[in-house]
Amino acid sequence: MTGPFVRQHGPLFLDTDGGQVMLRGVNLGGDCKVPPGQGTDVYSDFSDHRTVSFIGRPFPLAEADEHLRRIAGWGFNTLRLLTTWEAVEHAGPGEYDTAYLDYLTEIARKAGEHGLFLFVDFHQDVWSRMSGGDGAPGWAFEAVGLDFTRFDAARAAHVMQARYDYASPEKLQAAYPQMSWGSNYRLPANGIMWTLFWAGRTVTPDFRIGGVNVQDYLQGHYLGAVDQVARRLAAMPHVLGFDSLNEPSLGWAGQAIAYRHLAMSETNPERPRIGPALAPLDAIAMARGLSVEVPVLTRDAAGAAVPTTTQVFNPGGVSIWRDGHGCPFEAAGLYRIADGTTVATGEDRLAAIDPTHDIYRPFFHQVADTIRRHQPGWTLFAEMDVFAHIAGRRFPADLPERTVNASHWYDMAMLYLKRFDPANHRDAATGDAERGSEAIAARYRRQLGSFAAESARFPGGAPTLIGEFGIPYDLSEGEAYARWAAGERDGVWDQHEAALSLMYDAMDALGLHSTQWNYTASNRNDLRVGDGWNQEDLSIFSRDQQDSANDDGGRAVAGFSRPYVRRTQGRLSSVCFDRKTRLFTAELQADAAIRGVTDLYIPRIQYPNGFVVRCEGVPAEIDIDAAGQRVTIRATASGAMQIEIEAAG
Repeated sequence: MTGPFVRQHGPLFLDTDGGQVMLRGVNLGGDCKVPPGQGTDVYSDFSDHRTVSFIGRPFPLAEADEHLRRIAGWGFNTLRLLTTWEAVEHAGPGEYDTAYLDYLTEIARKAGEHGLFLFVDFHQDVWSRMSGGDGAPGWAFEAVGLDFTRFDAARAAHVMQARYDYASPEKLQAAYPQMSWGSNYRLPANGIMWTLFWAGRTVTPDFRIGGVNVQDYLQGHYLGAVDQVARRLAAMPHVLGFDSLNEPSLGWAGQAIAYRHLAMSETNPERPRIGPALAPLDAIAMARGLSVEVPVLTRDAAGAAVPTTTQVFNPGGVSIWRDGHGCPFEAAGLYRIADGTTVATGEDRLAAIDPTHDIYRPFFHQVADTIRRHQPGWTLFAEMDVFAHIAGRRFPADLPERTVNASHWYDMAMLYLKRFDPANHRDAATGDAERGSEAIAARYRRQLGSFAAESARFPGGAPTLIGEFGIPYDLSEGEAYARWAAGERDGVWDQHEAALSLMYDAMDALGLHSTQWNYTASNRNDLRVGDGWNQEDLSIFSRDQQDSANDDGGRAVAGFSRPYVRRTQGRLSSVCFDRKTRLFTAELQADAAIRGVTDLYIPRIQYPNGFVVRCEGVPAEIDIDAAGQRVTIRATASGAMQIEIEAAG
């Protein structure tokens, strides 16, 4: 990358000349969660987990220029570049895949050639591929004494490769409902691993692997993988920093060991979720090979989750502990078995844990220390578990310096139900009905504004970068795909563009940075495949979209390729884009002492017949590069400036 590089300064990102930079980017990419050829649309028993290679994710090097040029052409200037702990250290503890690290380094270097900033995201969902998601290597289960080949029989994990009938022509199957992967967070495999990862020293103080406590063992290896990538990228000026860890779960830390969440309460304000209400003790019993009967919640007419029935889990009595390995929670005295059931004993060490102070605070400092050994100026893009904000848990007060609030945000009703009808929508967090785009827009601003308010409380203030947001493109069971396949081109993505526009409108109004989820190079317009992971399909690109009329393969491009101020010669005050009239306005305080220009991205897709620029306030020199989709303005005096761009004619 040529030109000034960018670093965080309190609540702003500034380049080396002092200009303010807005980060608008995309996650690259969804299929980085799995090795090439091993997406969840094909069967695997994970027996080759030590020999897999993630080279080719997010795309082969030979395709890198094509994809990066497309991403930059849509106006993005930032990548949240995905990797996983498994990709780096799958072969065994301390055995790093140097060929993959070479590949990832080259992808990062090429991103800079295309003018893209990036930060690295060590991604995970529900711990690991073997427990229904991605992230940790398979040997981590073996190290703590778990046998992942028994997970399905014990119902200890909900894994597509174990539940889905790949021989069936049916793409949507009741045995593996779409968006059901998140149920793994409450099941035993996830609960055990996350609890040991975060709280092994507190909960199982005598459980040691290789002479160290299990918590130090697991976290140490995770941080070792982060260190391997950090040392490779340290000299690249376009690298902004590292994410702490994608959407981590707390396991059972902070929960009462026998508590089943059946309704909101003052001590637990989260809305209960549909599915089994497993207490930690229930999951521990299942892992031991005991059958347990638990309440199951379903959705009522108002959309709330209420207990309606019960279900027996692990009726076959399958233990997921490897032969010769006992349960560390029993060894630590958390429970005993009496008459075939688990009974809590002694002090509840799980409930005594404060997630903010005892878990996130030390972890954020550990990640920051790890990456800054190689590049002291890097930013930590911090995130907590996805329910932290809803539950009222806040970031620690004593965060590492140069920490960004990189929380995630989705319209959960749209994400999980795969429906978007502004005339009949619902806020999943409250259950409130919404009628019309204005009501939805107001909620988006309110929800996103609460993240910005928290960032303002960070020491010295901090930017808010929404690390993930986006929409499912397979709305209404893939209706748009069927229309596209039938030859329709006009209006196919209207619904998706409207939803994206509401999201970007809210972030523009609040001055937020963002990286949309996601760009998947291998995406297909197929309800079985999608992004290649658990039937999710949120990619803004698909090869199936490419034809003579849509060479770039983009989906709903007009919803996200919007005008914005990439860099300000001074400080940006406000921006607004009216999707219907195509009027874009920006206000800023120009500073003539800052070198360079105010740089605006003006996409051709919004102004196919050209545009007109008006600039008022301080005197300025304007340069229009319509072919390059850019307008640059150099203020020759300091003061307030107003910019308007509207469609020609």
